[in-house]
Order: sequence, then C-alpha cells, then structure tokens
Amino acid sequence: MNISFENVDKVNGLLTITLEKADYEEKVTAAMKDFRKKANMPGFRPGQVPMGLIKKRFGTEITAEEVNKILGSEIYKYIREQKLNVMGEPLPNEEKQPKLDFETMEEFTFVFDVALAPEFDAKISKKDTLTYYDIEVEDKMVDEQIQTYAQRGGHYDKVESYEPKDMVKGTMTQLDAEGNALEGGIQVADAVMLPDYMKDDAEKARFAGAKVDDIVTFNPAKAYDNSEVELSSLLHITKDEAREMKSDFTFQITEITRYVPSPIDQTLFDQVLGEGAVKSEEEFTAKIREMMNREFVGHSDFKFMQDLRAYLTARIGEVTFPEAMLRRIMKLNNPDKEDAYFEEHFPATLDELKWHLIKEQLSDQLEVKVEQPDVLETAKASARAQFAQYGMVNIPDEYITNYANNMLKNEQQAEGLVSQTVENKICQKAKEVLTLKTKKVTFSEFDEILKNSTPAN
Repeated sequence: MNISFENVDKVNGLLTITLEKADYEEKVTAAMKDFRKKANMPGFRPGQVPMGLIKKRFGTEITAEEVNKILGSEIYKYIREQKLNVMGEPLPNEEKQPKLDFETMEEFTFVFDVALAPEFDAKISKKDTLTYYDIEVEDKMVDEQIQTYAQRGGHYDKVESYEPKDMVKGTMTQLDAEGNALEGGIQVADAVMLPDYMKDDAEKARFAGAKVDDIVTFNPAKAYDNSEVELSSLLHITKDEAREMKSDFTFQITEITRYVPSPIDQTLFDQVLGEGAVKSEEEFTAKIREMMNREFVGHSDFKFMQDLRAYLTARIGEVTFPEAMLRRIMKLNNPDKEDAYFEEHFPATLDELKWHLIKEQLSDQLEVKVEQPDVLETAKASARAQFAQYGMVNIPDEYITNYANNMLKNEQQAEGLVSQTVENKICQKAKEVLTLKTKKVTFSEFDEILKNSTPAN
C-alpha cells in the first residue's frame, strides 16, 4: 500500500492511495468464505456452494466492496495521523482518477481531491477588548412579571355590571330600519362578545355600565369595522352575507363574566415556584428577580457571542476557501437543489464555515470539552425556557429530564444542542480571557442595542 499527499495550493490537496493484492487479498478471502456460509443457490445445500462458483459469480462485487472498506479506513487513518485539517469528504478527482476494473486488475490506484481548511489565527488574549452588557433587572419589570403570573393564575367570576375587558353573553336580534325586530331576521342565542375589542369607540361605549338583563342596541358592522371574518363568526352567517350586513342589533345581556387575577398570596407562590419554596411576598419577589437575572445573563451572553464573532471575523479579515471543492460537496449533499439555490446560499455557507473554524480554534485554546451530561443540561435549559414562555416555571426535574432526552433523540435537534453547548462553554471561558468592558444597561436599552447591531458576517 502506498499513500501520498500533495498540496495543490494552500486550501486544496491531492491524496493518492494505491492498494496492491496483498493489501486486500486476506479480507476478500474471508468475506467470500463468510458469503459461502450464507449462500443459497439452486442445486446446492446451504453453505455447500463450491468456492470456485462463488468467486465466479460474486468475486468482483465482493472484491470491490472489501477494497472500498479498506480505502475508507486508510484514508481517514492517514488524515488523522498527518493531522490534515480537512473540510468535508475527499472526492474522487475527475481528471486524474484512473479507470478501474475489479474483474481483471489486481492493483488499484485512487486519486482524491481534498479541501483543506484555511489557516488563520483566532486565538484571544487580554489584548482583545469587548463590551459586555450587564442588563439591570428593574423593579418595574419584576412587578410586571408578577402581575403576569397573577393573570395566568386567575379565575372567572360572574358579575352584575359590565366593565372594560369583561365578556358578555346574551341574545342578539336583528332590527329593521324603524328599530323593531326584523321579521325573519337574524337571531343568535348565547352570543358571546368582548366589547372592549370593538374597533369603534362609540359602539364600544354603548356597553359601558350595562347590567344583566339590560338590552343594548349597537351596530356590529360599525363595531368591527366591517370585518367579514368578525361578522360572520359573531352572527353565524357567510362572509358574502357579512359583506352586506349593515343592520343594528339588540343584545339582551344574560351573563357578564370577569377575569379576576390571582391574589399575590401563598397559593400563587406555590403555583409558580412549587409548594413551600417561598413563604412571603418579599421572598417571592426576590425569587422572581433572581430568575429574571438568570434569563438576562443568557441575553447578555448571546450578545457577547454575537460581538465576539463579529470582532474575530473582522480581525482575521478575508479568508480564502477551496470554493470549487466546497461547491461540489454542497451539491452532493443537496442533489435535489437547482443551481440558483447554491448561488443564493453559498456566501452564507462560507460565513458559517469561517465561524465554525474560529470556534474550533477557540475550543482548542480554551480547552473546551463537551460531554453527554453537558449536552443534557443544555437540553434541559432549553426545555425550561420553552415551558417558561407559557408561565410554567414549576416543572418537576424528572419531567424536564424526560423532555430533554426526547429532544436529544431527534438527530437535528441533538446537533443543534451540541453546537449550543460548545458556544456556551466558549462564552464562559472567553469572558475570563478577554478584557471585558462591562456596561450596565436597562432591558429597553439592551433591546435597542440588539436591534441596531450589525449581524456577524
């Protein structure tokens, strides 16, 4: 066996491997013997087919298969031993690859194009300075978050008099031009409305102070700005009919329902944080502040990694990639895509490759190691964040763990979580190595900074 490598240029290489009969003969013989044990051919008992017939009928295919197995193993062994920083799979050279005939030849030469990663220095030190935004948790935001939990933990009460945001239920009756019930007109029993959501203030005002059993006259078309969707849903008519509907209606109120937020008490504390986690409003407020602080650190770290990417990308400058090879690889991985797709997405692919190579260097420099428990913790954090969006912050750890493990069973999700874990570890270690200029900001200021940020290239 002979393997050689030559640099075509700084980012392209040519890998040549020659296999002689001695390199594969033993494995081919063993594969044929194994195949013979399983072979089932007419006229022969299982496992008793003559070896000569096996070689004649299947020798070429078995030889090709075993040669390709050895080829793959030896290529990646060579790449690993020579520490070649290869991008993507080596691909057969379209010009220098000799023709192969596994039926007549005993020596096989394979020539591969290899894409090499460009060389640049992405290492960081105290000479590198970045701003780190420390988001302040304002009292107002804590109060708003507590009110959000109170709203989610509330209940509905039946009341006698209407106030804004109340829901009314009753019977709707269509009126004629004189204000009398229209004979054969529309009547909707148990109609439900939220007058506060009406678009016309004058129509909305007709319900102010209304009580159960009151009859309110209003115009649905004016109230909902002639919305065909709203009118067809409210009046149980088609959109075509709704388009022509201009009549006034009476609404005889049979029920008024009001949503009442939960009081800030032990029941709410237990509902949000778990039974007995806190015992007072002061402790509850402190815990909510602590939770928001953790969330804001995540926002700050996200921005820090954005800035680190932009900073290192700019510091490194232009990078030469093996574009022809990368285009070949991209097309092989997306055989159903048209050329226009590659033209559109190729620049972004190069940007992501550059960032990937930067992260690899940072991982080596900062000795970042990612193990399965680390990825599971990232998945659990992601699961908690998803539940928190719906106000569910008191989820048992066992349930979170099961949910996270299910996320990791999805290959695409698992890859994303591994990548996120790597970035999380880079972030924490990079903050220790770089010179940080910490800047305190409010959340609204931080939001503006994010909106005005130039995306990393």
